[in-house]
This record gives sequence, structure tokens and C-alpha cells, in this order.
Amino acid sequence: MSTSHKDLPQALHCETMTEVRSHIDALDERITALLVERTHYMSQAARIKQDVTKVHDQERIEFIAARVRRIATELGGQPDVLEAAYRALMDASIAFEHREFARLRQGETV
Repeated sequence: MSTSHKDLPQALHCETMTEVRSHIDALDERITALLVERTHYMSQAARIKQDVTKVHDQERIEFIAARVRRIATELGGQPDVLEAAYRALMDASIAFEHREFARLRQGETV
């Protein structure tokens, strides 16, 4: 990801907590929409994967964590914070995918 410094995300200067919270709330709406889209892909993964043991892929988890750290660093962010957030997201996503995997196969004979 090659990004010039002018393209890096920057927080606007705020004078009050009301301003800070307003900007965070706006970001949370955008982030939530993206996470909903990501969850839809988790549903597709549960449909596509034929083996429940493939739901938890430690190699993929480590790849994503390293990638997020690299991107956060390149963007001037906090890699520890982003990695922790993504690890929590991946844990929840794996739990969801397990439930979705089972739901999609209800009533199937093994």
C-alpha cells in the first residue's frame, strides 16, 4: 500500500468532547457498514467451506494481523490497537462462521 502523506487519514482538530464524539459517531456509522459487509462475506465463507475444520485458519489469522499492523503503521496509526481490534473481530467472526456453517447444514445427513 503506497500512500502519500497527504492521503493519510487525519482527525480534525476538536475543541470540545461534543465535537470529538460527533466525529467518532460518524466514523462508527461508516465502520459498522463496512463490518456488516465483511460479515456477509463470512456467511459466504461458511457456505463455500465444506469442512468445519477449515473455519478456523490460524495461518490466515496471522496473515491478517500482520497486514493490519503494516497498514496501521503506514497510515501513522497505532498497530497494537488495530491488531487487538482485528483479533477480537476475527474471534467473533470465527464464532459467527461456526454458527452459520451449522445453520446452513441443519438437517443434512453426515
